[in-house]
Amino acid sequence: MPVPEDKLRLGGMALRNGLLVHGPSKWAVAIRSSDGTVKVASGHKPRVTELDGIPGVRGLVRLAESFAVIPLVKKGLPEAKLAFENPAVIGVAAAASLTGTQIKRRLGGTKGELASALVGLAPAVFALRGGELAAYHGVEHKAIAAYEADDEDARDATKEHERCGSHLMAPMIAANVVGTLLLKKAMEKPTPLAGGAMSLAATAAAVEVFAWSERHIDSPVSKALKKPGYELQRAFGTREPDERQLEVGRAALAEILRAEGADSN
Repeated sequence: MPVPEDKLRLGGMALRNGLLVHGPSKWAVAIRSSDGTVKVASGHKPRVTELDGIPGVRGLVRLAESFAVIPLVKKGLPEAKLAFENPAVIGVAAAASLTGTQIKRRLGGTKGELASALVGLAPAVFALRGGELAAYHGVEHKAIAAYEADDEDARDATKEHERCGSHLMAPMIAANVVGTLLLKKAMEKPTPLAGGAMSLAATAAAVEVFAWSERHIDSPVSKALKKPGYELQRAFGTREPDERQLEVGRAALAEILRAEGADSN
């Protein structure tokens, strides 16, 4: 459901050993350290508000702000382990990139672009299948859902969430496939610059579709667009966390509310 008016709009990112939560102006992270203790850190989030009224551009800015938080998190809490901070995952990403290129050359057209885009999901799937990442993804959803619903504990909240980034999957794939095909029709040999511009435009379009879906939550189109994201979360994107992982989630939520000067009640 949409965020209640009396609540902060919170987002998050699962870590391999904890949870990053970001609010309107601050970020907070909590991890389970190697010695078993829970450590937290928080700080200011980079914000650019001048472009909020420009469709497309505003979505790219919000994404850029989310990524800009990552080095701040690593500086504030070096023990935090990012999802792709893993040699095996990097290897899978490289293999997926090469495989996707070969598939596009072999199949060509829409089939090739679509198949390549699906292969591109392999690194995320691989990262979620091992370790605690999927469980902390579940912690992220449960902690935020419990906060928005005024529940005392996140234990009973669902591990799938309405605003999960997985709902970007369908519009992102569709926008990239359509954009790539249009670019190839417009240019016999697309340049790297043109390809990069197309990717940015596709991402901007996908984020606007994501935002539209949140505003029209009961629309059949919105539900259809989010169906792949829900299935991704249900199948392997999230896992039911244990009590130790939920404790980390509570610590991250408490720290972001403290940093933002909000009251959890």
